[in-house]
Amino acid sequence: MLKLLGACIILIGTTWAGFQHARTFAERPKQIRRVRSALQLLETEIGYGTRTLVDACQSIAARMDGFVQAIFHQAHQNLLQLDGASTYECFAQAIESNWGATCMKQPEKQVILDFCKTLGISDRQDQLQNLAVTKSNLEIEEHRAQEEQTQYEKMFKTLGILAGALLIILMY
Repeated sequence: MLKLLGACIILIGTTWAGFQHARTFAERPKQIRRVRSALQLLETEIGYGTRTLVDACQSIAARMDGFVQAIFHQAHQNLLQLDGASTYECFAQAIESNWGATCMKQPEKQVILDFCKTLGISDRQDQLQNLAVTKSNLEIEEHRAQEEQTQYEKMFKTLGILAGALLIILMY
């Protein structure tokens, strides 16, 4: 009876671990889409709005949820509080401190940071062009993430179950 209980716990644990790892592959394209949506809102604010970047960040934070909200809220706070810091430094600090809550990888982070380098230092048209380039780069990364999801998600789910079965066989 105790062996059966131990085997069930092992199987449940490894299956859970496999499903958790597979979840990161499923969540990554969704999170990239959320970032692209936030950039679309920023594009609207820059192109048609008359708000400052600080107010635009606050507006985007109010409309979004999750880590995107946290990034724009902290960028808003940084822009208000960090005297003498550049726009890039304010956004980079917000991204760095909230990046751990995402399933996204380094390429997406680099695309966003590269965009932040140009944010607030050029005219409206140039910023809109940079936004378009950034959104298309994120779209490419989203397609890559979807390919990885297709390739690896099912594999990790199955691997979790099979690893548990293997451990149970080896132990008994």
